[in-house]
Amino acid sequence: MATVILVRHGRTAANVQGVLAGRTAGVGLDAVGREQARRTAERLSVVPLSGVVSSPLERCRQTSRILVARQEHAPGTQVDAALTECDYGTWQGRSLGDLAAEPLWSVVQTQPSAAVFPGGESLRAMQARAVAAVRRHDAAFEAQHGPGAVWAAVSHGDVIKSVLADALGMHLDLFQRLGVGPASISVVRYGPHRPDVIATNTEFGDLAWLGALGPVADAPVGGGAGHGAPRADEPAARKLAP
Repeated sequence: MATVILVRHGRTAANVQGVLAGRTAGVGLDAVGREQARRTAERLSVVPLSGVVSSPLERCRQTSRILVARQEHAPGTQVDAALTECDYGTWQGRSLGDLAAEPLWSVVQTQPSAAVFPGGESLRAMQARAVAAVRRHDAAFEAQHGPGAVWAAVSHGDVIKSVLADALGMHLDLFQRLGVGPASISVVRYGPHRPDVIATNTEFGDLAWLGALGPVADAPVGGGAGHGAPRADEPAARKLAP
């Protein structure tokens, strides 16, 4: 299958101020967030992306533009509302400090599958739409570009955490155990039997190996030899090739 790179948008002033921005219009990257996005774009510049799909919110679209600008051949870009931030309803725009005093806060922390934001959506609904969108785009990119296709989905922290939880086979009630920092990269491949979670919440490191991943195969017993090592089913001459 294709490979999806899940990219969270860079830092915003709302992140620094401890405000739940949600779907508030006009929330863009701050100076640090732009630098974070540039660093992520540099990491991804060695991986030819087949496409970029972004949340419609400005902070994600800014991050997407920075990613595309560092590609040797600019990939096609799409905006998908299914990747947008959770609808936090009346929580939107409030400080996290104030929200921590709300009874719903403990539900969000310990039983998120039961959390429904007043005037907004549930975390369960957010996960369902986001996972469906990622899988739909993944299948489309593979159909168009082949199983070696690599594409990026630029979205939000809770959205990406929910997608990773699904790929890891975790109940949504455990998704708060996952961390997804600003402009971080997580990597998932949806194989014929199960998703393969290759990386989560990475901020540094070479990604050139992503462009040379082989077909999704059975998990290696014992953990395998790591990225870049020849596979056991490769011909000997190919293993020795420079």
